[in-house]
Amino acid sequence: MTTYIPHITLPNSVFENPAASILLPIALGTAVGFSTRPSDTQATYLALRQPPLRPPPWVFGPVWTALYGLMGYASHRAVSAGLSPMASPATVATTKHGATLYTLQLGLNLAWMPLFFGIRRPIEATIDIIALIGVNGYLTYVWSGVDEVSAWCFAPYLAWLGFATYLSAGVGYLNNWTMKGGDAKKTE
Repeated sequence: MTTYIPHITLPNSVFENPAASILLPIALGTAVGFSTRPSDTQATYLALRQPPLRPPPWVFGPVWTALYGLMGYASHRAVSAGLSPMASPATVATTKHGATLYTLQLGLNLAWMPLFFGIRRPIEATIDIIALIGVNGYLTYVWSGVDEVSAWCFAPYLAWLGFATYLSAGVGYLNNWTMKGGDAKKTE
């Protein structure tokens, strides 16, 4: 089990404030999305061979915004419940451990888009998203012992990550794990 690592964990003040908890991942996700130039990202996405069931590009923004908000809400609930004065020392330790995992998963999440679309490294992006699923599965388990609602808030996120992993690996495979210059051929 990992432990609480204060130097890499978001400050408790972020988790304690519901607005900060919800808006921080949304703002960071939006910033990363815009840093990879949305029009270039969309053009690259449409130029790549895609696996079946791929959604249109406009779906990703609203879905990720909702998921970022939900994960932020879950983090607020879990940390508020787990660090309450009535919480046992074991619950406090578990909550702090979960806060470190949450911060790690947020970093992994934010790294995917620059890996995939920024530097066009589909192998590394797929490894990143597989690690992201693992960390989130474990985080869901950890926080289920602190606040059951928080754990359930991660269910849609885990489902979407499974689908996103399929898309990431599918695009990588169908394009021979290369995205050189974005000149991959669009599927017919």
